[in-house]
Amino acid sequence: MPRAGWKKPGSERRLSDLVSVGVLSRVFPPGVVDAVIAETGRTERRHRSLPARVMAYFAIGMALYSEGSYEDVFAQLTDGLSWASGWVEEFSPPSKSAIFQARRRLGSEPVAALFARVARPIGGADTAGVWLAGRRVVAVDGTCLDVADTPVNAEHFGRPGVRKGEQAAFPQARLVALAECGTHAIFAARIGAY
Repeated sequence: MPRAGWKKPGSERRLSDLVSVGVLSRVFPPGVVDAVIAETGRTERRHRSLPARVMAYFAIGMALYSEGSYEDVFAQLTDGLSWASGWVEEFSPPSKSAIFQARRRLGSEPVAALFARVARPIGGADTAGVWLAGRRVVAVDGTCLDVADTPVNAEHFGRPGVRKGEQAAFPQARLVALAECGTHAIFAARIGAY
């Protein structure tokens, strides 16, 4: 039973969903994001409603909320920003087309450079499972990811064979990562063709 005076929030998102934007901005501080965007030559020449920094956070959000549509991911991020401002600021999500165009302008280089800048082993000298005989314990792991079924993706990534003479329904990218065993922190990764 709800308490007296309780109002249902305008969003169905949980507090943990909203706080994730704050965590994103701590792991990827705006100054670092802006520096990486400048280094990769993706700084805007004019003011846009979806600046490169917002789209960099959006790209990270797409990885965190991979089940959602563009609009869902953007709403998740902007709800977090609204929550962080004490519900003072309201953000209305842009159209799917505007998000797609802004994402294309940004490209993948700034996101890859951002990962390279911030991804590090995080275990300290006393973190359990991180060290063995004075050496950091790491693991190599890999997985395959379905990518959009486009001619460009099929040519670049390829399609795995499922049976003799047949190919999978979607092109697949192979992801290989290096992770710290005690913390599971990924500090190096490559995505390539199947």
